[in-house]
Amino acid sequence: MNEWMAGTAAFPAAEGWSAWPAPAKLNLFLHITGRRPDGYHELQTVFRLLEWGDTVFLRPRTDGRIVRADAGVPGVAEIDDLLLRAAYLLQKDANCANGVEIGIEKRIPMGGGFGGGSSDAASVLVALNRLWGLHLGEDRLAALGLRLGADVPVFVRGRNAWAEGVGERLTPIDLPAAWYVLVHPGVHAATAALFQSPDLTKNAKPAKILDFVSGHVRGNAFEPVLRRREPAVEAAFAVLARVGQPRLTGSGSGCFLEFADRDSAEAALAALPPGMNAWLARGAERSPLLEAVGRV
Repeated sequence: MNEWMAGTAAFPAAEGWSAWPAPAKLNLFLHITGRRPDGYHELQTVFRLLEWGDTVFLRPRTDGRIVRADAGVPGVAEIDDLLLRAAYLLQKDANCANGVEIGIEKRIPMGGGFGGGSSDAASVLVALNRLWGLHLGEDRLAALGLRLGADVPVFVRGRNAWAEGVGERLTPIDLPAAWYVLVHPGVHAATAALFQSPDLTKNAKPAKILDFVSGHVRGNAFEPVLRRREPAVEAAFAVLARVGQPRLTGSGSGCFLEFADRDSAEAALAALPPGMNAWLARGAERSPLLEAVGRV
């Protein structure tokens, strides 16, 4: 947590920068249960927040301008940058005259299903709400977040959750302590294309929270599709299967193994081939972002 809140050479606290956690997430399962009249798909999933992720840096301005401190996320144009879009949306919705300069230290790989862009946007909403003194409630911030992306509300609320709808109907859920081995095969999965796949299961029987808690609900609807389409994902699963039970997160290419304790996770990580893009993360009970906001 301390490394998340420390300033850096690029964004020093002495020059007015504040640092805010943008934690990654895992989908412990993901089913598609149908399609809504508006074309969006109905999902069921469990979001697990992690004590690892990006760091968002903010420095308030008095001239009303919202600017990127640097080039931002590589390959992301300003018009598509969720960090900027979140700040503009909050500024407009709250009729706020303040501005902000925004920086980012990216750790969460793009296209991996770890929720990086959504978490970054949520951290901007939650942190600027505090820095600008807006005092907007959680429900209003979550509603704004939903306009940016279906996964943003869970990061705004900052609690592990059972999710339905497009992922915005959230029920807090207690999850046991766990450590994870995370792997990114280097493939950027395109969610829209995956939803168009004819072999994607889109009519799973709706489940209940008790089904998940009892261990009867597992799997990710996108896993078989990605494993068939992407050799790198299939290869990652084959390697991970030697040391545990691999799973896919979200609609990205990211894979993970779950362990009850750090020692077991570290042993599994050590058994993976050198050069594999793998690392450890601990499951969070609540978002580190909420902890940070409580200290400011």
